[in-house]
Amino acid sequence: MAYKADTKTTFEASRVIQPIYTGGGVALSQNGRILASTLGEEALLTDLNTGAHLARIEGDGEPLTTLSITPDASYLIACSRSLSMRIYALQQSGQDLEYEPHLLRTLKPHTTPVVTIAVDSTGSLLATGGADGQIKVWDIRAGFVTHTFHGHSGVISALHFFEVDPEAEQQPAKSKKRKSRQQDEEPEEAQNQATAGYRLASGGEDGKIRIWDLHKRKSVALLDSHVSVVRALDYSPHKKVLLSASRDKTAILWDSRTWQGVSTVAVLETIETAGFVESGEFFCTGGETARLRIWSTINGSEITEDQEAGAEIESILDVLYYPGLSFLLTVHADQSLILRSIEPLSDDKSTPKRIEPLPVIRRISGTHDEVIDLAYIGRRRNLMALATNLEDIRIISLEAGAGESSSTSPYFGADVALLKGHDDIIITIDTDWSGHWLATGAKDNTAKLWRLDPENDSYSCFATFTGHAESIGAVALPNASPPVGSKEYESPLDYPPKFLVTGSQDKTIKRWDISPSAGKAPRAGYTRKAHDKDINAIETSYSTTTPLFASASQDRTVKIWHVESGEAIGVLRGHKRGVWTVAFSPPSVPALTTTGEGGAASTARGMVVTGSGDKTVKIWNLSDYSCLRTFEGHANSVLKVVWLPAPKQKGDRGVQVASAAGDGLVKVWDAQSSECAATLDNHIDRVWALAVRPEPVLDAEERAQQETNMEEDDGERDPATDSKVELVSGSADSTLTFWTDTTALTALQSTQQATQRIEQDQELQNHIRSNNYREAIVLALQLNHPKRLLEIFKSASDGTRDPESLTGNLQVDEVIGTLSEGQLWSLLRRIRDWNANGRTHHVAQQVLYAILRTYPKEKLLALNRRRKAAPTNDDEALTGAMAELSTKEKIQSKESVKDVLDALKAYTDRHYARLEKTSEERFVLQWALGQMDDVSGEIGMLTNAHANGHVEEDVLMLNDV
Repeated sequence: MAYKADTKTTFEASRVIQPIYTGGGVALSQNGRILASTLGEEALLTDLNTGAHLARIEGDGEPLTTLSITPDASYLIACSRSLSMRIYALQQSGQDLEYEPHLLRTLKPHTTPVVTIAVDSTGSLLATGGADGQIKVWDIRAGFVTHTFHGHSGVISALHFFEVDPEAEQQPAKSKKRKSRQQDEEPEEAQNQATAGYRLASGGEDGKIRIWDLHKRKSVALLDSHVSVVRALDYSPHKKVLLSASRDKTAILWDSRTWQGVSTVAVLETIETAGFVESGEFFCTGGETARLRIWSTINGSEITEDQEAGAEIESILDVLYYPGLSFLLTVHADQSLILRSIEPLSDDKSTPKRIEPLPVIRRISGTHDEVIDLAYIGRRRNLMALATNLEDIRIISLEAGAGESSSTSPYFGADVALLKGHDDIIITIDTDWSGHWLATGAKDNTAKLWRLDPENDSYSCFATFTGHAESIGAVALPNASPPVGSKEYESPLDYPPKFLVTGSQDKTIKRWDISPSAGKAPRAGYTRKAHDKDINAIETSYSTTTPLFASASQDRTVKIWHVESGEAIGVLRGHKRGVWTVAFSPPSVPALTTTGEGGAASTARGMVVTGSGDKTVKIWNLSDYSCLRTFEGHANSVLKVVWLPAPKQKGDRGVQVASAAGDGLVKVWDAQSSECAATLDNHIDRVWALAVRPEPVLDAEERAQQETNMEEDDGERDPATDSKVELVSGSADSTLTFWTDTTALTALQSTQQATQRIEQDQELQNHIRSNNYREAIVLALQLNHPKRLLEIFKSASDGTRDPESLTGNLQVDEVIGTLSEGQLWSLLRRIRDWNANGRTHHVAQQVLYAILRTYPKEKLLALNRRRKAAPTNDDEALTGAMAELSTKEKIQSKESVKDVLDALKAYTDRHYARLEKTSEERFVLQWALGQMDDVSGEIGMLTNAHANGHVEEDVLMLNDV
């Protein structure tokens, strides 16, 4: 008979989108797949094709100043403000491309923080430049300094390794006095011709560039033409020219044979990065205007057409490129990374002509900053719109691309589009029933309606709403869907929403009538003075007959309005602080029953749930505007509430709502019992945004296919996949967490585990009855049954003892000698517990004696190291109750072998002391008993004399005495 466990609501974090770059150094592997980026004090390795995090390298407590990775991604070098440089060896583990970083060494390269580093093409040499003006070259594998160069008067701002032909490079004229020294050095140089061409170019804040000969360990050229900080250096072996770019708004090409300037290109903007592309035929520049410009190396002319300058926050900080890649990666000041295709440059290199700016392949947001609001969009709900404390809306993908992953295919969390149009931070967003229309409200006092067509990659602004005097903090589109099969349902892109409701800090609400045609200026149907303080949220109902909307304000009230007339028909009062969020119940949510009564507490008009700064969540009845439920449990303001979809079948679960708060938690509440059903914890800052994934909008063909599939299933239902709910929470910690409802799966697993536990318990009892000690002891250890295990050892020792056995039973001895390390550790902890009890210590001492005689001390001490590692054998894969350890067991699992042995020694000493005391008491008792035997003997003699008539004589004799 199967055991049915209690059903408990559970959610698991199925996916998490976290920041990958927060400013600082960025490096790319030679194959263009592994990206190393700075994340505060940590370094992160990311797969550019899939977006997966391959490795996270913890910092030393100070932010990283720069980092680099070798071309083959075998070593990572990270430098921090603590003046330390750490070198990690990266080893790939398994087929999932994950890397295991191993710290090789920690060095202190300079007396000041390292500003820039460079790795040569072989991945064996590393150059570091600090603020002290020194340059050091390191052997990465051995970890020692090979060269130290002095010559710059300030901060080293750029470094680059390259190779030249030493014979083609013209040497400066030498005096006759140094001719003899040159002749002495020639034999030594002839032995190392292989390294004669190694060069290192360095640029400083003084505008000077020095070329260092690594073989001769000296400077061979000084290039002094820039008048500001040198920001980039690159070398083209095909053209034999060195490129330098500076903040003096110029780029210079230098001939590596004479080290004379070939040409000077006036870029006319502050340059932050530059580099060669396409075998040196072109070079690119990027800087403060956020424009990636391509120039011809031959004539120094720009081949990209004029581009509109970007904002200062979008300025380009670095360009990463390796020969052979089909793209280059630009790093921007707004912590975004953009992959751009270089295919337009490979069309015609002989006669370069003006081309469009390099097309964007993919845009990667290094961090989503503070996630303020979010919404599922698209007909299939496979995209998400994010408001991230910026003037733009980010559209990200929620599914992987078809086929093999590459740098051009989207992955989960990849940026798909960027909606630009607002002039200030976007505060709120909302979507209609179809997911094709998105409304935004911003601090620029305007709201916008966006038409989203993901299938055709079209995202355009449909209308702009102006009229509010202050920031728009709340927008709402109609939630009611048209009839299935209607024109509006089948073609939502052709039928925009009929109205938009906006709420502002000017304490007014406006209802806007939306024209079916784009470009026509919308007008406000009405304007109402709604509240006495700021309006935080607006939500529309799902009803088509009597459409309503609710407005929540800082004045601690929520008002219910009629959409058509704009009249307030109800006020919800009860919160003690400002109300941050409000939501209407969907039509599928059943009515709540009154506590203690069988009648319904909510009518056909539905319910409303609100969240407030008083840390409570309330459910209200729309029939009489009374409070039905109040949920308390959050430790900070409740910022967002949503209704969970109603279960498809009765008995699955009751009505539930979810809330997100400033304490970083998401809570799921059982509306009927007013209890917290689950607490979801994966954020470390305020959770502003919370949404439930809606059902996809199916067209006629998809609906027909769904009905066919349901008929083929013949009513069969998989509890692990049916009625699965997906929640997504967005926080101020720049993290998005996708929660999957695992209640049905957890209940199924719990039932299976309980059934398996009962079967194993019965199997254990059978082994005990049949005196099968081997199987009984192993199974009792696996099931974590200390009482049964004690009974087994007792029964084994109580029987006929074998004189050659350590425990009294040879089978038990054999089992103890064949225990795995995990089982031996568990048994030692049980012995420790038994030894602390005077009634069971004799069994503990007997088993402990057998263990100490069977195993060497080295193996017992090694249990501590083994316990810290993950269990690998089958004996440690405990099932059932072993997986559900109590709090006490979890605390005990942190114990060491020394702790257990100390406890055994302490109680063993007590037992020996008690035995010694008992032995002394036994001696006294035996003496007393002996004396009592002598007295009893004399009394017996007197008794015998009396029986023989000699009493009188004996008495007389006693009297005489």
